[in-house]
Amino acid sequence: MEKVKLNNGIDIPWVGLGVFRLEDNKEAEKVIGTAFSVGYRHIDTAMYYHNEEAVGKAIKNSGIPREEIFVTTKMWNSDQRSGKVKEAFETSLRKLDLDYIDLYLVHWPVEGKFIETWKKFEEIYQTGKVKAIGVSNFKQYHLEALAKESTITPAVNQIELHPYLVQENDLSYCKKAGIRVEAWSPFAANQTGLFNEKILTDLADKYSKSPAQIILRWDYQRGVVTIPKSSNEKRMVENLNIFDFSLNEDEIKSINSLNKNLRIGPDPDHVNF
Repeated sequence: MEKVKLNNGIDIPWVGLGVFRLEDNKEAEKVIGTAFSVGYRHIDTAMYYHNEEAVGKAIKNSGIPREEIFVTTKMWNSDQRSGKVKEAFETSLRKLDLDYIDLYLVHWPVEGKFIETWKKFEEIYQTGKVKAIGVSNFKQYHLEALAKESTITPAVNQIELHPYLVQENDLSYCKKAGIRVEAWSPFAANQTGLFNEKILTDLADKYSKSPAQIILRWDYQRGVVTIPKSSNEKRMVENLNIFDFSLNEDEIKSINSLNKNLRIGPDPDHVNF
């Protein structure tokens, strides 16, 4: 599994498994176990996903050394609003049954709370119980506000990013700031006909790959870590197999041209949940 360094020097695998909507813990354990067996070493969960315990059990059952697995989880909005940031972290750590978490993220920028929350994240980081801290769904103006008040730059900003929402401005800002962008919903939730776009199917034919692999390669070449979701073993393997070909600059631009500024998930400007 190829990796990239975050701004504090720790390594993160380029491709991970997202486990959103895997709320049945036995099913989640099974899916994560399958992912480990085919080569995944990066699991992305969250308090809100209700499967942190399953992630922890799958890690224990895998027999893979803990240091070889990268685990991300996220703090939910209600814990920001109540100010129970450190308590939320300890709860996630207990549910995962781990000694440390690799990456802990602020799940959404709750207005009037996210700067205060980040300061508590910085304190958690100093304990050594988390290897890196970051944010999720932050726009440039959120990050700029954070930069004025913080001492630690987020290692990651995990955002919705796919060919219908290329996020060029936020990606450019994060690169300059030393923040690694991660893409959630890299396939636009498979609901939009994205895989049928001629640009993608033509490239898939050219490189003997699937449209999904073309998208993940596009992410990789833009410097974006991806966390595609799949419970299907064949697709899991496919999603890892993106490192044996390369898109040229014109092909990257052609995929960028599919942008519609289309969001599948909520707009971070309106975090009222």
